[in-house]
Amino acid sequence: MPAKGVDARVLTGEDLLARFMALDAFLIEHQALWKPRPFTHLRLPWETSYPELALWLRGRSLEDAENSHNQPCLLDAPEPFASLAALALELGSVGELPAHELETAGHRLNVDVPGRKWQQIEAFASRLSFAMPSKHWLDWCSGKGHLGRRLLQPGQLLTCLEYDPALVLSGQALSERHQLHALHVEQDVLAPGAASLLNADHTPVALHACGDLHVRLIQIASAAGCKQMAIAPCCYNRISLPAYQPVSSAGLSSDLQLSLDDLSLPMSETVTAGARVRRQRDTSMARRLAFDLLQRQLRGVDEYLPTPSLPSAWLDRSFADYCHHLAALKELSTIAPQDWLAIEAAGWQRLAEVRNLELLRGLFRRPLELWLNLDRALFLTEQGYTVRLGTFCETSLTPRNFLVLAERA
Repeated sequence: MPAKGVDARVLTGEDLLARFMALDAFLIEHQALWKPRPFTHLRLPWETSYPELALWLRGRSLEDAENSHNQPCLLDAPEPFASLAALALELGSVGELPAHELETAGHRLNVDVPGRKWQQIEAFASRLSFAMPSKHWLDWCSGKGHLGRRLLQPGQLLTCLEYDPALVLSGQALSERHQLHALHVEQDVLAPGAASLLNADHTPVALHACGDLHVRLIQIASAAGCKQMAIAPCCYNRISLPAYQPVSSAGLSSDLQLSLDDLSLPMSETVTAGARVRRQRDTSMARRLAFDLLQRQLRGVDEYLPTPSLPSAWLDRSFADYCHHLAALKELSTIAPQDWLAIEAAGWQRLAEVRNLELLRGLFRRPLELWLNLDRALFLTEQGYTVRLGTFCETSLTPRNFLVLAERA
């Protein structure tokens, strides 16, 4: 939620570029605070500049970190945390797009959809207010086509593009069961042939298409002359290149360089994990951090060594077996007898410190994600679209709640 006094409004027109430039300056100025990952550093470079903040964060418990994870801006931490939090809230806030009442979903469309996903579809659909009604919906990376079916009204057409043949078959069967005229097409949307499937009559929609998938959509949809589109981006780090390639002129002119690790920062916010999943996640991370301490000792090299993720079943094995297996995978020398209890306990202590130190990076999650969305929005304005950028639901439903609406006259 925006802080009191923050002017959160839907961004359009000149506001898009003005906010992008403000965010660009903010992210560049403070990149030494948000780029280094506590998981890979025993000591972060910024800690020498802000020792009081570092000591305060390191002194907190794992439970403290968990309680602050989703709203780090509310944390009453030593400076410069509070000042950065206020600025991050101001720069990262946008308003909700206006909602309109949807026609009641017929055909029991929600029966085959998980509850949270259906709520996202309803919220997304309710924000699609265009000057002209759609003739032909194009559900991009559609899965089973739940979004497209929810949007489809009498007199309209629907095409669903999906890579997974099993989802295409399931989606076609669902559309036929609901007696809806929808075409489900098996298509790799990154393949050159995908462009031939779009034309000016299509209204493309994409709810949480990942990385390259939604960027590809805005590029070929604008080239095809589509008069309107709606995109809620997701998974910005799922790209084929080793670093981010901006698409707008302003993005290309920026000095901000983003690695895949940087692009994963917005995705680090979670709101849906259950207790069992959180326990598995914490145990896995604590063990990896403990092994990191061990491998530094074994190699005599004080630097992080990337290790592969192990199946969750490995968490049922002893910590010693876990470490022996990882050491073998990394071709490390035979491990001499160790105080495994002490090493494992050190891993849990590191996890608490890492999670709390991550709260400083957490201040930059929303500003970075908005920067990425504005890069897409500004690209579309350069292609002649009028663009509105706002949210379509609360972050408690999904943190990936930015929606880009674009229309050409």
